[in-house]
Amino acid sequence: MRGMSGRLHDKDEIARRGKDLYERRIRKEVEADGANEGRFVAVDVESSDHEIADNALEAGAGLRRRRPDAVVYLVRAGRPSAFRLGGRFRAKPARA
Repeated sequence: MRGMSGRLHDKDEIARRGKDLYERRIRKEVEADGANEGRFVAVDVESSDHEIADNALEAGAGLRRRRPDAVVYLVRAGRPSAFRLGGRFRAKPARA
């Protein structure tokens, strides 16, 4: 899978990059006051842009509104075991 940068991303690379970005750049902001405990954070592993929502679909959709070609890593804020999902997801065209 190739990102906008032209780099090849496999699911292990997406997970590694996403976890690193979350730990180094995003966690402090998201978990600062505990208000986001258990909420989902979708992170674009190429830009570090992120979206927080109550469920995984909302987090991913919110991020994709801003970054349609995002390579997404998904994590639950404040949880010791992360929920991770990486990759590109394209909406299927509606059938006539």
